[in-house]
Order: sequence, then C-alpha cells, then structure tokens
Amino acid sequence: MAASDWKVPGIRQPKAGDYEFDLERMFASVVQISSIVPESAFSAATLGTERAGNAVVIGEDGLVLTVGYLVNEAESIWLRANDGRVAQAHVLGVDQATGFAVVQALTRLDLPAVKLGDSDEAQIGADVILAGGGGRQRSVAARVVARQQFAGYWEYLIDHAIFTAPAHPNWGGTALIGPKGDLLGIGSLQLEQGRGGKTENINMSVPVNLLKPVLDDIIRIGGPNRPARPWLGVYATEVEKKVVLMGIADRGPGKGADLRTGDVVLAVAGTEVVDLASFYQRLWGLGSAGVKAPLTIYRDGRRLDVIIATADRNRAANAPRLH
Repeated sequence: MAASDWKVPGIRQPKAGDYEFDLERMFASVVQISSIVPESAFSAATLGTERAGNAVVIGEDGLVLTVGYLVNEAESIWLRANDGRVAQAHVLGVDQATGFAVVQALTRLDLPAVKLGDSDEAQIGADVILAGGGGRQRSVAARVVARQQFAGYWEYLIDHAIFTAPAHPNWGGTALIGPKGDLLGIGSLQLEQGRGGKTENINMSVPVNLLKPVLDDIIRIGGPNRPARPWLGVYATEVEKKVVLMGIADRGPGKGADLRTGDVVLAVAGTEVVDLASFYQRLWGLGSAGVKAPLTIYRDGRRLDVIIATADRNRAANAPRLH
C-alpha cells in the first residue's frame, strides 16, 4: 500500500514543546491500515471494497486497535509503519456495539504500544492529539469541544462520545491521545457543527473506556461475550422529532418485512419514539437478537402495525479470514 503525499497544515500539527511525553515515540505507535473486502460482503455496498485509514498499536505482541468499518469482512489487511515497513494482519474481532476492531499483525512489528488511558479525562477544553499513520505531518493538535451521546443512522448508539476540533482530514482509526500520552479514543467520523453563525468540521471519537470491558473477549472469542442486540437492517434519520427510514439493507430483516424508504417509525412495542436514541433504546430493550419487534409505521397517510423478527447483525457479515 503506497502512502499519498498529503499532510496536515503545519499550524495544526502537534509541536514537541507543547507536550510532556515523548511525541515521536507516540507517533511510531500509530500505523496506516488498508484492507480489501470481497464484493460479496454485506458491507461492500455501503463502505466499498478498498478501505484505508489508521490504527494504533496497543500491545507489544502486534495487537492493533482501529475502527471497525475499516476492516469488517476484510479478506486481506496490511499495516504500514512510519518507517515504511509493511506487515500483513488479520482481524481478531469487531464489536458492533462500540465500533472497535482489534487486529493482529502476522509478523513482528517492533513498535511501541500506547497505553489505554481513562477517556473520562477527555473533558471539554482538554488539549488532545488526533494522530494518524505517517507521524507529525498526519496528526492534528486539537481540543475537546463536546462530550455527549451519539446516535448513528446504522443502528448505532454510544454514550459520552468525544468530539474534537479542528478536524482531522483522514479521521478513520486515528488515535485520540491525551495530555499524558495515553490513548483516550479512536477516531470514527467527521461531522459538521454550527457555532457562532459558522459551520465547522469536527471529529467524533469512540471513548476507549467502552473497549476495556470487552477487549479480552474480542481477542479471545472474536467479540464481546454478551447477547447480540436485535437488528432490523435499516438506515434511519431524524426529521422534526420523527424517525424516518432512509434506506433498507438488502440482507436485513426489515427488507423481508417490507419496510420501505420513507416510512416513519412512530412507536416500538407501543412506546412512542421521537429520535434515533429512543428508537434504538426501545428496540434493544425488547431483548436479544431474534426477538420479535412490533413497530408502528406511518406510510402514505396510514398507520401500519408491523411485527419484525429481528436478527443478529454479525450473521449478515462474512466471517473474518484467517491467514
């Protein structure tokens, strides 16, 4: 995998004198990651078959942490260190609930590992670094601008997501590094935020505290040792305090139940939903994957009651390929 020649503007790059830890050692722990996903993969239609981003070494034995969408269903994965060395890797596991993925290098990396920190320390106003593979020129000196719940259109919800600015241009899998040089989160998204009459780009990172309870299970058995959440296979958005379906996954249970783009979800099991968070919380509160989900839908001027047999999202995806 070849590195492109882009770089973060110098004014936004971290400066060694501003930090009390070894900046260069930290940069050495962050690598570039790329993956190839087969066209038959469930996620290929939405995420593509060639993916690239960043990852951070968290174990001296070649254990690497990244964001799940970069490696989910990958048939081949490559890591590139800042000194140009390339190593093949494979996925140990992906946690759909948090969005983390753990990857194992198949050859010795000889790179330092970053310690997992306490993401609760990433409070508003804290100075942090979003570090990308490629060192200082691929990293951004940023500040935490918000800590709040985040709901994603793909049936995803986490508490206390970390939002930072200025934004990193290649945010996927970036290492969110705190003032002590430890890892506080993993970069997931770039979003727009309106402030002071202006719109600016910000990044959302998944807090590393969500990883700690499930890390051993991801490494040992490929994922958290807990029942899978009910999954509908829908892509939803919020419009004027209503949940509107903007897409239906071809392999999801929603497709089989004839949910349609444009349907408005009014209630789950008789309880009104007004935003994505309440929609997911009501759905997941019904039980584990496989439970029947009664939905009240508004379509073409009519209210419809639909019962959907939910599924395990993981079963729609291709299993990780071992090398």
